[in-house]
Amino acid sequence: MTAGEETPEQLTYERASARIEEIIRRLDSGDAGLRETLELVAEGRRLVEFCAGELEAVGKGLEELRLEELVARLERGGADAPEPPPA
Repeated sequence: MTAGEETPEQLTYERASARIEEIIRRLDSGDAGLRETLELVAEGRRLVEFCAGELEAVGKGLEELRLEELVARLERGGADAPEPPPA
């Protein structure tokens, strides 16, 4: 783990996103040497994968909430229940 990285317990989507922006700025500056560039790219990839996982988890949570809401409407009589979204 490099100095800019956080432990998994400290890492949040917001912190990971902010660190990705820092990495992009550093890479765009052209000041990073080859070894630093490789390290930054590897760190950035891990952070992007972390963020993608967080977004996927949130998406699944939202989908579950929508399904629970639909079931509740159907159990109440369903007259106001919207059509389920296409799969």
